Amino acid sequence: MSNRKVPICDGEYYHVYNRGNSKQKIFLDEEDYMHFIKLLYISNTYKKYKFRDNIVDHNIDAFEFDRGETIVSIGAWVLMPNHFHFYITTSHQSDWWEKIERNRISEYMRKLLTAYTLYFNKKYNRTGGLFEGKFKSVHINNDNQAKYLFSYIHLNPIKLIQKDWKKNGIRNTKKALDFLGNYKWSSYQDYKGDNRIENTILDTKNFLQYFSSIKDFEKEILEWLKYKKEEIF
Repeated sequence: MSNRKVPICDGEYYHVYNRGNSKQKIFLDEEDYMHFIKLLYISNTYKKYKFRDNIVDHNIDAFEFDRGETIVSIGAWVLMPNHFHFYITTSHQSDWWEKIERNRISEYMRKLLTAYTLYFNKKYNRTGGLFEGKFKSVHINNDNQAKYLFSYIHLNPIKLIQKDWKKNGIRNTKKALDFLGNYKWSSYQDYKGDNRIENTILDTKNFLQYFSSIKDFEKEILEWLKYKKEEIF
């Protein structure tokens, strides 16, 4: 990774995101979303792996892969048709890391995006880069910023059913909440308490507990959903 204006440091918290080259879609069908989600899980390891060798040929689900020690902790995530957002940090220093020059978040993102690009290019018979340069990052350095980021990430999919909602307000709150509740490509369902295998992507113990209950999380989402000022987002 090239040098950044704001370096990524171990032990700090970041909003990490990227999108497809020229805003192109990076997920074209449900299989693409699901493959990326599996890579979110299995790329979070110091072990070297190949999806076909370690998952397909062993006839196991990706979430059964023994990752051992993880590289990063993910607090929230969302996938959109042409981009993604993560809330991410690192928690502890590993003996493995003395052999690696990159910081751990950059190493995780390298493994994840390289693996997905290889999958995407092979599936769609294309070559070259899929993403718009290196991933982007914003340092999260206060509690208000962090708490807001949870809502920002999980509300992203609303744009798919009402593109102008941030400026003009939600026209149908129930429809918006139902849509979020059924949107599989984020950690929203995990914070809602749904029992699904994707829960294992999250490692929330390394993040402050901003919501004391599911109802508290729902209340926070609803409050932001009703907020109309576009400049907040």
